[in-house]
Formats: sequence, structure tokens, C-alpha cells
Amino acid sequence: MTSTTLAQPGSTASTVPAPSPSPTTLAERATRRAKVERILDAARWAPSGDNTQPWRFHIDAAGDVVVHGSDTRDHCVYDLDGHASQLALGTLLQTLEIAAGAQGLHAHWQRRAGLPAQTPTFDVRFCHHGAAPSPLVQSIEQRRVQRRAMSTQPLPDAAVLALEAAVGPGYRIQWLASPAQRWQTAQLLFRNAGLRLTLPEAYPTHRDIIQWNARFSDDRVPDQALGADALTLRLMRFVLGSWGRVRFFNRYLAGTWLPRLQMDLLPALACAAHLVVKADRPPSGIDDYIDAGRAVQRLWLTATQLGLHKQPEMTPLIFARYARSSTPFSAEPDLRRQAVALEQQLQHLIGADADHAVWMARIGTGPGATARSLRRPLAQLIKR
Repeated sequence: MTSTTLAQPGSTASTVPAPSPSPTTLAERATRRAKVERILDAARWAPSGDNTQPWRFHIDAAGDVVVHGSDTRDHCVYDLDGHASQLALGTLLQTLEIAAGAQGLHAHWQRRAGLPAQTPTFDVRFCHHGAAPSPLVQSIEQRRVQRRAMSTQPLPDAAVLALEAAVGPGYRIQWLASPAQRWQTAQLLFRNAGLRLTLPEAYPTHRDIIQWNARFSDDRVPDQALGADALTLRLMRFVLGSWGRVRFFNRYLAGTWLPRLQMDLLPALACAAHLVVKADRPPSGIDDYIDAGRAVQRLWLTATQLGLHKQPEMTPLIFARYARSSTPFSAEPDLRRQAVALEQQLQHLIGADADHAVWMARIGTGPGATARSLRRPLAQLIKR
């Protein structure tokens, strides 16, 4: 069984804290339950790919929690090995720890052994502690994705140091901040978007994840948060009405060019930097990706605390990983060849240790996002 204590970056924990005695009276149980619900109500704001929220919660009589995880490999081409969802589960567990601290509790979790990787389950126990809550708790609900233009002004040195410290031991940040590096990254993302938007296996995901004519969405991505203008959004909605339309527009009307320019190339240039989080060794399984997700969430919440905006850029890493591992992600041979070329371009950009990369994003200052994905209400996430 995998067991870990949730700790702040750089800290160590050689012993597991003893759990608090189980509440015995109805009043104690009610108080404990209220605290746990406040913790989960904050933790549900953890990020997940396309706002899938691959977790459900069960609160037992003692006030401890079972987190039922899942992945989307059965219907999402971006999650064929489950690693995208595992990163999200790591962000959830890190957020849960931070939220527990605000309630005067310490969270300890164990992943249950013997279960399929597609359905990881975590037992979370709480004990009281007197430490001050993490200042990151204020950023949990404020954190959001900014897909529109950011300032190209370089990040202050103090912010860079804070972000590098946030990822914690076992990880480092590679910065792509110069104009030349941002242009090379923009080229990579433009090429990646061409693969993404012509991939038949991705069409169901693109069709289903967008909530049209919306500024907010509880379980999808609102179209107004995509970073495209109103005309492009109307065109996208029409084209995504069927795969036949997508194929026709792509083949005869250069249908990918407008969204690729607005949603990939131009935003990649309009930022302070791109960053790549790299692990000390290539991640190889669920526990590595869960730990990486924890590092990512510490980084993102720290960026939010500093007033910085971020947008994940994960699909180049995903397609490159598929190419390295020969994971069959498409029936189209040409698209598989494109993934191989993309992986080579990624290596040229970030180095031969590209297999160490667990997360990629752009970052900068500027106005905050006015449209965003929300979350399902807690009542919908609690299993009875």
C-alpha cells in the first residue's frame, strides 16, 4: 500500500500523526462533519482537465473521508494512460491538505492497494494540529485559467524564486522567457493544435466539453473562457455540430487556422514566459503523477497568491508521451507521424530530458479572466 503524509514543500514526516479520537456525541459528530464538509467544499476547486472533476467523496461516521478517483481513458484521447486524471487527483489531495489546515486539522491519506489504476481510492484521516493555516488557502477558489493575452513584462525575480520554491523537492522549473523561446513555443503549440483539431478521436471531447453561450459552467468549459472572439466561437459551434463539418472545413477551408491563431499562436507570444515543471526522474506510474499533481497545485496557488495568471499547455506533453511510448492514439497513420515530429520539436525546445516534464504552462500578469469553469456543488460530489 502506498502511504504518504501531506506535507509542505521541503518538510519531512517520519511518523504518521495519530488520528483524532472518533467523535462520540451527536454534537461532536455534527461539528466534525461540518469541518470536513468545509474542507471538501474548498478541495473541489482543484483543477482538472476540461473540468472533468474525476473524484467523488464519502464521509464516514467518524468524519473521515474516502476519495473515489477515476480517469477518463475510456472516452478521452488526452487521457489514454490515465496520467492526466492522476495529476488532477494530486491537485485535489494537495488542496485538501491546505483546506484542512484552515480548519485546524492535518490530513493523512493512503491509496488503497489492489484496485485498478482507473479507479484509485484514497482513505483520508484527520487529526488536530496547532500549526498556522497555509496562506495559500485564500487562493484556492481564486485560482483560474487565463486563455487570453497577458503582459509580456518579465516576472520579478522574487516571484520567480517563490514559484521555484513552491514545486518542492524532486521538481524544478525550466523557464522559456526570451522572445526567441516564446516564439519557438508558439510554433510548437501551433503545430500541436493542428494535430489536436484534425484528430478524429478528439472530436467527441471537443464537442462535449464546451458549454455554449456561457460565461460560467459547473461541469464543462464555458465558450467565453476559450480565448476566441465572438465570430470564431460562432463558427466553432457550427463546425463542431458534426465530424463531417469538421473534416470539410479542415480540408477545404483551412478550418483550423483561425482557432489556432487565436487560441494557440498569439496567446503563446502574449505572456511573460512559458514554464515546464520537470521531475528529477521520469514519472512512471500513478503515485509519481499524483505527487506531480501536488507540486503543480502548490505552484499554481502560489502564482495566484502573487497576482499572476496561468494557462496550462499540456497536450504537447501528452502527444509527445504517446509518441515515445508508441501508445496508439489514432487510426490515422499521418497523425501518429505528426506526434513523432511534435515530440522531436519538444525535445529541441526543452531538452533531451523532455520525458521528465510533468506540466507546462504560460504565465504572466494582466487583467484576470472574466469567464471560468466553476465546479459541481458539493452535494453532487458526495456519495451516500
